[in-house]
Amino acid sequence: MDLFDVDQAALESDKTKRISELASLIKRYQASYYNGEGEISDAEFDKLWDELKILDPQNEILQKVGSDSGNFAKLNHIMPMGSQEKAANPEQFYEWTKKHVYDEYLVEYKLDGASLELQYEHGVLLHAVTRGDGSIGDDITVNAKKMKGILPVLYNSDGAVIDFTGGVRGEVIMTHQIHRQYYSDKANCRNAANGLMKRKDGKGSEHLTLITYDALATSGDSPFKDEESKILWLKMCGFNSVDIEFCKSPEAVVDYRAHVMDIRKNLDYDIDGLVIKERVINQEDAFRARPDRQIAFKFSLEEAVSVLRKVEWSINGGTYTPVAIFDEVELNGTRVQRASLANPDTMKNLGVNIGSKVVVVKRGEIIPKIERVIHEQNLTETPVIFPCKCETCGTELKNEGSRLFCPNKSCKKRVIHQVLKWVQCADIRDLGETLVLSLCNDNVVKSITDLYSLTVENLTPYFLTQESMAQDKKSLGAEKVFNSIQSHRNLSLASFVAGFDIEGIGETYVEKLISAGYNTLDKLLSLTQEQVVSVYGFADTMAQIAIEGFEENAQEMDYLAQNVISIKSESTGIFTGKSFCFTGELVTMKRADAEKMVKERGGSCKSSVTKDLSYLVTNDTSSGSSKNIKAAKLGIPVIDEKKFIEMCGK
Repeated sequence: MDLFDVDQAALESDKTKRISELASLIKRYQASYYNGEGEISDAEFDKLWDELKILDPQNEILQKVGSDSGNFAKLNHIMPMGSQEKAANPEQFYEWTKKHVYDEYLVEYKLDGASLELQYEHGVLLHAVTRGDGSIGDDITVNAKKMKGILPVLYNSDGAVIDFTGGVRGEVIMTHQIHRQYYSDKANCRNAANGLMKRKDGKGSEHLTLITYDALATSGDSPFKDEESKILWLKMCGFNSVDIEFCKSPEAVVDYRAHVMDIRKNLDYDIDGLVIKERVINQEDAFRARPDRQIAFKFSLEEAVSVLRKVEWSINGGTYTPVAIFDEVELNGTRVQRASLANPDTMKNLGVNIGSKVVVVKRGEIIPKIERVIHEQNLTETPVIFPCKCETCGTELKNEGSRLFCPNKSCKKRVIHQVLKWVQCADIRDLGETLVLSLCNDNVVKSITDLYSLTVENLTPYFLTQESMAQDKKSLGAEKVFNSIQSHRNLSLASFVAGFDIEGIGETYVEKLISAGYNTLDKLLSLTQEQVVSVYGFADTMAQIAIEGFEENAQEMDYLAQNVISIKSESTGIFTGKSFCFTGELVTMKRADAEKMVKERGGSCKSSVTKDLSYLVTNDTSSGSSKNIKAAKLGIPVIDEKKFIEMCGK
């Protein structure tokens, strides 16, 4: 069998095992939600649901809603109560709107409670039915009549009974005030409400409230002609009902969502997103098990709204990166108050100022970022002050929009950063960061080239005291570092170029250029910006930075290549043309060693999962991590450390 014919049976077995595990968990959590108090939050449940949807879109459990207990009589719904399509973030919502282009989008709060259908005949309430499996639910009429917002009889403004036969749908919620006063021992309002509404003795139902959002007449003329008039009719009848907003574009919906995320903390009840639909009533779509013409645009644990208080500047080499400091928020279980603003262009496009309300996101990313600004009137905002001079060498900073940086190649901070990068790429492990800092600060090392001119005598003062040197003692440490530097004179072209610390141009991007045919140093140094842009993965800005970096470092690159460093010819081996991404902790080796094994065999390493990745290596192949989910979605094999070692021929 060919080495790259990964044991597909084993991979399929892992996938099948994870699918079974997800289905079992979803079934369990549905049961706990529908029959009492849910064990996990909606957001956590949605993550399980979304992962199963990626791995097995046709899984039977995705087509089911759930079921209620056996404590009450069962009744059919008038209106189907299936699940909606969901969008967890703006990108998913925009994808949905590509197929659902409306003149205007009707937006209403998605209430975080328990669904209930009221069944009326000639204006008189007959039954109140829970969601159940979407078609049949529990008849909890006795309990429902104790709730606030339930109307036993529908009256118009003149006091006459409204002749309405059909169903009214709403959400049973518990207000924050009631939760604080009576049920603070319960995890949240939704869990408490769901448990109370289905108690056999009905105790506590008086503490619940119904808020309505849908209705359907089953006989006679419909009292409303579209979704807006439906909400107005519900309010006219005397029901509590959701407010609605009309947005002219998908972008306006996203902005409104950000606004609601900001104000929802002031509401007296919980909402977990928005429901988006068209103005016209589409009855055919509503009767589907999973309506297509509307979507639940959910809030996420990975998003929050805050206020920008100041901007600090993180200096990495010669590059000044803006970092936002905002009021602390919780994102995906962690509390944060810092996020990258990337560069001046990003700040300009966001329109961010000190005092701006901002949406902070952390979608699977380690470092949060600011995604958008909520523009509101009456906000006190002041412009962000940009640094003008390099704090190290005093040179006027250069603002290219895509980056703010010190253009002085001899700036000590830039030199230190470049030398450290070279040490990493050349894998000179005995030359530590502390020693590099000392050598650079003492002006012993002013460039990469200077590393290879170091002698044991140069290095000895950094290991021995003056007294020891006066006694002609030898430093084993100095000798070890010297030998380590001298033994690392053989580098691949990708490692050689990446070692010059050109911003954003690491080994992966150099390998892209090499794969495109620019496989010698001369060819790389002769590249034009147009040629770089034509290579997959390079946009205009990165191409410009690459060309500027090549030009700035060309002289030293040429000197090292001619006199100091032997650039190895492009290696070929069992991993030629293959790429690996390592995630999580490895057991038998360090990640740097694993990546070295890949490169020695002609392969390349990536830091993220992309469509051209060959393998994702992790010892937790069945986890629901973002990388595992993305790999499954793209059909990329996920292998563990043991399999990787076998592939290496170890």
